[in-house]
This record gives sequence, structure tokens and C-alpha cells, in this order.
Amino acid sequence: MRTLKAKILAMLALWVVWMLLTAPWSGQEAIAGAIIAILVAFLPLFPASLLGDLKLGPKALVYMVAYFFVFIKALVLSNLDVAFRVLHPKLPIDPGIVKVRTRLKTPLGRLLLANSITLTPGTITVEMRGEDVFVHWIKVAATDPESATEAIVTGFEKYLEVICG
Repeated sequence: MRTLKAKILAMLALWVVWMLLTAPWSGQEAIAGAIIAILVAFLPLFPASLLGDLKLGPKALVYMVAYFFVFIKALVLSNLDVAFRVLHPKLPIDPGIVKVRTRLKTPLGRLLLANSITLTPGTITVEMRGEDVFVHWIKVAATDPESATEAIVTGFEKYLEVICG
């Protein structure tokens, strides 16, 4: 059942991308896109098992929308922070690698967390080992794992736990 759900989600995602790329839409393009999305999603080699971790309940859908806005806010604030550091005459940086911990158990949750950290300027996910995530931080504000986790991970993690565990 989990694999079927993952394949259906992959098919829908592929079809949506097809529709976005072929705008303005016509019926023929929509049908062709649906057929191609079905063929690609249901091929035996398509790695859809990762999408099986995605939850689709009402609470998860609300958290997905909320996560989008939380991520956009973090993205804007971190862009402004990095721009300030670059434009500042003294270049106030103190780069380093910090260890943070995650409570996320699923591969999809960990993937989304690592990408969210990396996509916000000033932080890059370097490595993941078990529950430990090693992050390069442009201005290390905390070296102990608890404080670093609070600063970097907690804002994303509370939403990702509901979305994918």
C-alpha cells in the first residue's frame, strides 16, 4: 500500500511539473502529460519508496502549507543576514562546523531537513550520521549541540515531524 501511495504521489508530482512546463494548457497536452507521468511513475526502476514516508492527512497538509511559509521566512532572514555580513566593513563571520541532532526518523524527513538547512544561506549540511547532522555555519553562535539544534533545526523539525515523521 505504501508503495502504491508513493507511486501515485510521484505520478501527480510529475504531471504537475509537466503542466507547469507546458502552459498555456490544452487538453491534448494534459492527457499526454498524464500518460507519460503514469508510465514513468509506475516503471519498476522508479525510486518512489522515499515518497511513501509522506503523510497526507488534513493535519499534515496544513503543516505542509505552514512549512512553506516558515521556510520562506527563514530563507529571507538568512539572505538578509548573509548580505549584512558581506557588506559589513569588518566582515563579521566566525565559520565552523557544528553538530546538531534531529528527532526525524524517516529518510524523507531527514532529506527535507538537510535540504532546508542547505538552502538557507549561511548554513550547509555537511554530513548526516544517525541522529547527528553536521552543519557548516557562517557565524557559529553556539557550539554545544543543544543550543545549535535550537538555532538551526528546531524551526524546521516541528513541521517535518508531522509531514513525514
